[in-house]
Amino acid sequence: MILATPRLVLAPWTEQDLAPFAALNADPEVMRYFPKTLTTDESNTLVDRLRGTWSEHGYGFSAVRRREDDAFIGMVGIQKVLNPAYPFAPAVEVGWRLDKAFWQRGYASEAARAALAHGFDVLELTEIVAFTAVSNLPSRAVMQSLGMVRDPADDFLHPLLPEDHPLRPHVLYRLKRENFQR
Repeated sequence: MILATPRLVLAPWTEQDLAPFAALNADPEVMRYFPKTLTTDESNTLVDRLRGTWSEHGYGFSAVRRREDDAFIGMVGIQKVLNPAYPFAPAVEVGWRLDKAFWQRGYASEAARAALAHGFDVLELTEIVAFTAVSNLPSRAVMQSLGMVRDPADDFLHPLLPEDHPLRPHVLYRLKRENFQR
């Protein structure tokens, strides 16, 4: 499945996406709000897992390319959160990870809005969530620009990170279908 916006295309992963995605995942600045950078093998394994999510659920995180030149800019999409260790599971989350060369151009919001529209309009979801480390102010700004709302009572400690990890405190944002601004 392909989603298109005026400037972007969200499409299935191809072999040509692997190298730029691995470079993005190896960049300490891009990954500063994640537990660690990824090796090329770890990045490729992630793509395999993302492809599997698509096969299993019919949606997931897509490769994102710029329409004007087909440049790979990152990944954006929605996916199920089924792990019961997350206090808000089961849920569907929206997320993004872009190469820093494409930051601050509105691409994350534009692509995420397309993924949200698909989730609400086609999949008929009633709510989509997003979560990140408390300190990840850029992603929190994207969440707010999408109309997502945070209730501090929903904040949580990331269950897959060690107790003393600085990224363990997380915020949760929610968006109901009736509040989504297309």
